[in-house]
Amino acid sequence: MHRRMFRTLLLVLTLSLATAAMPSRADEGMWLLNRPPVKLLQQRYGFEPKAEWLQHLQKSCVRFNLGGSGSIVSPDGLVVTNHHVGSDVLEKLSTPDRNLLEDGFLAAKREDELKCPDLELNVLWEIEDVTERVTAAATAGMSAADANTARRKAIITIEEEAEKKSGMDCQVVTLYQGARYHLYHYQRFADVRLVMAPERQIAFFGGDNDNFEYPRFDLDMCFFRIYENDRPLKTEHYLKWSAAGAKDGELIFVLGHPGRTQRQNTVDHLRFLRDVHLPTHLNNLWRREVQLAVFMGRGEENRRIALEEYFGVQNSRKAYTGMMEGLHDPELMRKKVADEKTLRSTVAADPENARKWGEAWDRLAEAMGRYREFYVRYRLQAALSRCRLFDVARHLVRLADEKPKPNAERLPEYSDSELDSLYQQLYSPAPLYDELEIDRLASALSLFAEMLGGDDPTVVRILDGRSPRHRAEQLVRGARIKDVAERRKLGEGGKEAIAACDDAMIRFAASVDAEARALRKRYEDEIEAVQRASYAAIAEARFARYGEDMYPDATFTLRLAFGTIRGYEENGRRIPAFTDFAGLYQRHKERGGVAPFDLPDRWLERKDKLNPATPYNFVCTADIIGGNSGSPVVNKAGEVVGLIFDGNIQSLVFDFIYTEEEARAVAVDSRAIIEALKTMYDAPWLVKELTGTK
Repeated sequence: MHRRMFRTLLLVLTLSLATAAMPSRADEGMWLLNRPPVKLLQQRYGFEPKAEWLQHLQKSCVRFNLGGSGSIVSPDGLVVTNHHVGSDVLEKLSTPDRNLLEDGFLAAKREDELKCPDLELNVLWEIEDVTERVTAAATAGMSAADANTARRKAIITIEEEAEKKSGMDCQVVTLYQGARYHLYHYQRFADVRLVMAPERQIAFFGGDNDNFEYPRFDLDMCFFRIYENDRPLKTEHYLKWSAAGAKDGELIFVLGHPGRTQRQNTVDHLRFLRDVHLPTHLNNLWRREVQLAVFMGRGEENRRIALEEYFGVQNSRKAYTGMMEGLHDPELMRKKVADEKTLRSTVAADPENARKWGEAWDRLAEAMGRYREFYVRYRLQAALSRCRLFDVARHLVRLADEKPKPNAERLPEYSDSELDSLYQQLYSPAPLYDELEIDRLASALSLFAEMLGGDDPTVVRILDGRSPRHRAEQLVRGARIKDVAERRKLGEGGKEAIAACDDAMIRFAASVDAEARALRKRYEDEIEAVQRASYAAIAEARFARYGEDMYPDATFTLRLAFGTIRGYEENGRRIPAFTDFAGLYQRHKERGGVAPFDLPDRWLERKDKLNPATPYNFVCTADIIGGNSGSPVVNKAGEVVGLIFDGNIQSLVFDFIYTEEEARAVAVDSRAIIEALKTMYDAPWLVKELTGTK
């Protein structure tokens, strides 16, 4: 639920809860498309997903490089996702005189569709298991760090060979935290254009107040189109639109790209998250939220350019609060402790299994203890990249160092398979705003001083005798890499160009890179390497105990979830599965039409033309997490009946554990989208394209 907000929760968990360490129960699971839950669906719903059905769904879904999911919904490459998934693009396409986020956009004809500056969509085309080849790279006797390096080199080599053979973007995906490796072949589309977006007021109706709540009344949709060779993509793989929608109790499926879950984490790892990572990150988010509120208060243009970032920080702060409350729930932790004890006892009971896997938990605990020693200093490096100019400068500096190396020896993000996507971001013409860049960098620099102390050598070096604000102003004002042509010249010039460059931001990025690389290497060698080996061992122990019919943690790759459209009870009150347009206007009236419960003018002027009984939003039991935003909700015929855009407040523990008692995914109904396009936006051509009618 990218950029979505909520209030705090404490969910009472029961013994019926399931984790990834146990065979799945209820409607749990973010399943691999090449290992679908066939038996579970047959037993629970009498439905068998055919291979052809799954293939068609797979090739009709898209992943947004900026975060989020979507699907192709016409033979001419029309893509639907959430407004909040497209909001980054809408912001980049906006100007002080044309605010697409606030006012919306509709292309009157295809020639008017707006080219997106740095948006990339990926379609998963083929999956190949390469586990044996990756794991074979780490031989007996290697240290954990050397084994991790060997696997990484093998992964880059596999990707390179696959790309040369297929011509597609190829990525090796680590599953079960290191127990399995699958090679994903993607079709990459870099020419994507904006077709339609509603006003923010209706897409995000209720704002912070209603976020992660239900009932909801949001038209959270946005349409793009994929182009190939300057023409709309022609494809046989697209999802048909359901005119009838779905019914209460109906079986549905969600196809999307959940970003990350941590359900397989050990108890010691969860304690580290609870006691170190989450509190530190939450404090930083609270801090940044206040800073951005102050920045936006200085003027309307400041508000325009920072509002999306502000929403994002609010979302993260609230999401992490939900995770923290989940890990502070004694019942959740008791369940995790009990599951881990059961598995460890099973391993210990067999001498051979104990030899292979028994020490994995202790090695992880030791690694988390070491991580505490440098966690803050390592994590601070990411704060600098909040500043877009610094992020560009760091990539240019590292690209010059990495590109001359053999492909398998580079940092993964500079391997040949990643360069096209990197270049698209580096050379993006999206606008940069000095005042916002200064605010971002000043925030990061002052965070270094606050966390490490003013006399820390790193702090003294990066401030260079100035206050954080003055240092940030010096660096941003003195950066010529705001010009795309300058970036391209440096990117193509390599080491010599970087060495000769006197750009303030380039020199700053170069000056801090040695320490940043050293911290990264320490993390990879001492923490990541141990985690990868230990979690792989624990996963093998689970497979031996429970079999392999279980899903891995989310990895921002395509997954299949399922469930039913179903309401729930909250505080003794029955919450129906569906809302409708009548409820939207009732909510607007109850709250006096005051922001964030105000409506766009057209929604007030045309109220009587709208069918008030049209289903608007609905909830279902599908297992989702951040990254699923924009995922199509489909019926058994593979037709779109809705779009996932959020979860309710009870779903916020899904990062660690699943429950279907009250937790729900929230979606926009397909019927509401059609009704709005016809009645509010005068887009009959778009309705015809969606529904396949003439």
